[in-house]
Amino acid sequence: MTPASTSCQSCPFTEGAFFVIPRHIHKARGGCLIKAAIYCRLSKEDETKTGAESESIQNQRSMLLRYAAEHGYTVQAVYIDEDYSGADRHRPAFNRMLAAAERREFDVILAKTQSRFTRDMELVEKYLHGKFAEWGVRFIAVVDHVDTQDRAGKKARQINGLINEWYLEDLSDNVRSVLTHKRWQGDYIATYALYGYRKDPADHRRLLPDPAAAAVVQRIFALYLQGYGTARIAQALNREGIPPPSVYRRQHGGTARPGTGQWSRATLHQMLTNRTYVGDLEQGRRRKVSYKSAKSVRLPRTQWIIVPGTHEGLVSRADFDAVQRQLARRGRGRR
Repeated sequence: MTPASTSCQSCPFTEGAFFVIPRHIHKARGGCLIKAAIYCRLSKEDETKTGAESESIQNQRSMLLRYAAEHGYTVQAVYIDEDYSGADRHRPAFNRMLAAAERREFDVILAKTQSRFTRDMELVEKYLHGKFAEWGVRFIAVVDHVDTQDRAGKKARQINGLINEWYLEDLSDNVRSVLTHKRWQGDYIATYALYGYRKDPADHRRLLPDPAAAAVVQRIFALYLQGYGTARIAQALNREGIPPPSVYRRQHGGTARPGTGQWSRATLHQMLTNRTYVGDLEQGRRRKVSYKSAKSVRLPRTQWIIVPGTHEGLVSRADFDAVQRQLARRGRGRR
């Protein structure tokens, strides 16, 4: 043991030969008073896979509180993330806990399993084998016997991390496969209906016309066929105070990304080129680059999934085709 370190034989935080607390940290933390943080996480895929009861937040918290009491830890805080994936790096409670750990507000983090903490191998290495040792914080996963105090268990933690990451990758592939199958079946899978439509109350996979918004869609196509460009149409709609799709969605109980609250040329161009408005369900324009990232990329048109005749069209096929020819003639720079 180095002079700059200390080991308290009666302290459960330091028991064993492999964990040594720097002296200044041990003194600052009041000697043998061991402060613990509890972390619980539950995601929707966990509920589907194991049942809500076995992996419930309440069960996780009860188990970890009991473990803390049995080992003489004083629980400083309980951090809970519900409906967040183990690969999500933006979990609010998770990041609050990491910030508190860096401030040395507790000595040990308790989780039910390593996968509750993270399923991301990069985070396993960064925190379990890096930052936590630097901050003097011990990590314990009760069920799978993960304990960063045990240096000999590092390889087991890495293998555990790889298995958890493989699970996420397989889950992502399976979800993508299921969604692709549903798209080819003609099922509408987006959270909100396309502007101009509403979801069928009897079957949310089907679209029905929304009379108020459908009339605006039909007017947009008609104006374009009369020679109005997208800029002129946007000006007319904004002048009349007609809410654009994002505002209309919020007005009807949905959510939307923050925006200008105005019609734009880009919004109109997307509408004018969307075959869903003729009754052919068009989906799969974009794809996430990775299960680890929220970023998505636009796919080439040849990879889009278009299923004809799935619902009532708002525009005739003849008018839609005429609009496409007119868009091509005008060119993207002079819509």
